[in-house]
Amino acid sequence: MDKVTGMLEITGLGHAYGSHRVLQGMDLKVSQGELVTIVGPSGCGKSTLLRCIAGLIRPSEGKVVLNGTPIDGVPDGLAVVFQDYSRSLLPWLTVRDNVALPLRRRGTGKAERRAQAVRALASVGLDDAASKYPWQLSGGMQQRVSIARALAYRPSMLLMDEPFGSVDAQTREDLEDLVLQVHRAEGMTILLVTHDIDESVYLGDRVVVLARNPGRIREELPVSLPAARDQIGTRAAPEFVRLRAEVGRLVRGGAAKDGPPTVHEKPVR
Repeated sequence: MDKVTGMLEITGLGHAYGSHRVLQGMDLKVSQGELVTIVGPSGCGKSTLLRCIAGLIRPSEGKVVLNGTPIDGVPDGLAVVFQDYSRSLLPWLTVRDNVALPLRRRGTGKAERRAQAVRALASVGLDDAASKYPWQLSGGMQQRVSIARALAYRPSMLLMDEPFGSVDAQTREDLEDLVLQVHRAEGMTILLVTHDIDESVYLGDRVVVLARNPGRIREELPVSLPAARDQIGTRAAPEFVRLRAEVGRLVRGGAAKDGPPTVHEKPVR
């Protein structure tokens, strides 16, 4: 797939809550069709960064540009999947109606909203759950509903904020594979925040490692693993093991293995 550089462009991004500076001097570009993972230690501002990109927080400094347009408020071409699926789904609406809900914003007719919702549910393996309610589903199934809702909206970019942090290990692996499946099938641009080092390597075309105090980009590592991945073979591959160790070293504050600190590691003046 041909990629257009700079679908998302972040320049000089910084943010503070009162006197507490959370992010500083962030520059990042994401190309169309990329799946970029963001990982870092607790408190490095991963979720704040994602909320600035989503237009949910106005950054203290710098700018975020999506598809050539500066973000000022929540942009139309963007969808977000949060970790807490139980709060993002409305319990009094059926699964199908939860998935169809954001389409009202685009003025889509009722029949077409329902048809798009059914197609999105089929793409995440929930064909038979359309008439159920969220509280009748397992946690993993509820998160699939959240992903289906984002897919039905057909965003130009999908943001995912630690989306699998509240499910068990087996369900997490299933959902990781679902994201890869969606990425391949839809060619969707995805930016996924995680605290899990293995997950960042398994899913990403590129891993962005953050440092903290304040949060800043420490390193960007390309992932040269094959596009087709599986939970057993990929995680046993020497390149996966090497990358996992390198990301782990950076997250824990060690120097990059081969060479001096990158430009991202230099203090921002």
